[in-house]
Amino acid sequence: MIRVVHHPDYVAPAPARSTYQWNKNGLVRDLLREQGGAIEWHRPEPMPRDWLEAVHTPGYVAEVIGLAVPPDKTRRIGFPVTAEVARRAQVVPGGTYLAALLALRHGFAANTAGGSHHALADTGAGFCVFNDLAIAANRLVEEGMAARVLVVDCDVHQGDGTAALLDGRPGVATYSIHAEKNFPVRKARSTLDVPLPDGVGDDAYLATLAETLVPLVDGFAPDLILYQAGVDPFEGDRLGRLALTREGLVRRDRWVATLAHTLGIPLASALGGGYGDDAMEVSHRHVASLLTLGGVFSG
Repeated sequence: MIRVVHHPDYVAPAPARSTYQWNKNGLVRDLLREQGGAIEWHRPEPMPRDWLEAVHTPGYVAEVIGLAVPPDKTRRIGFPVTAEVARRAQVVPGGTYLAALLALRHGFAANTAGGSHHALADTGAGFCVFNDLAIAANRLVEEGMAARVLVVDCDVHQGDGTAALLDGRPGVATYSIHAEKNFPVRKARSTLDVPLPDGVGDDAYLATLAETLVPLVDGFAPDLILYQAGVDPFEGDRLGRLALTREGLVRRDRWVATLAHTLGIPLASALGGGYGDDAMEVSHRHVASLLTLGGVFSG
């Protein structure tokens, strides 16, 4: 049984002039429904405003909820914040938080959205409005649900917003393995950053992941891992610069899940990035990732 968090508001109509694939979350949901009873569905509540404001500035939160995001921030986000986008932005962090709570009880759970790792304190960026990873990690520690939370970010882009928002907060650590020359141009400082040159393939990626992540996990000893499971390191991804094959992505996720499972660390995943002209192909990548992660814990 794989516990999956989904909300109807994840599937929002595409705002004008948006290049983000807004149908991706619905396609992932539909593909997972084909798994039948292997999936246990959970519906999150929107993240309360005070927890959004614990990470983002109250002024920016008010801009999003009030549909008053200024043009410069709209450009950084990559699409206008409509009423549907604002509702989605509030419920996605609730989904990552719920996935974390389920993982703490059952070992693993996945959010069918989230991984919005570019959102900063006073603005969104790179298709990210609110940073669900930072919001969830901060709330979990503040509420005493976990003493130490490690964010492991395997998206092809650096988790700059997550690193900046969680920097200096007690009980949290951040790890990002990413393409060095990819977005964002200006990187933040994670607890541990692992920048990779263009074109790194399966074996070199997995070797570097093991060499760098294991010592961090051993030293930090997290009670929970929040996993940004972006599938854009894929060799055919429209916005990636690495060269992992489909099997390489599966090996990556199996390795991360096995590490957590072997050490008895609960793992909660967020969808992360994945881009291409064929939304169904991208969605199949995400579903393969989620089923691989869940399979380690339920097998």
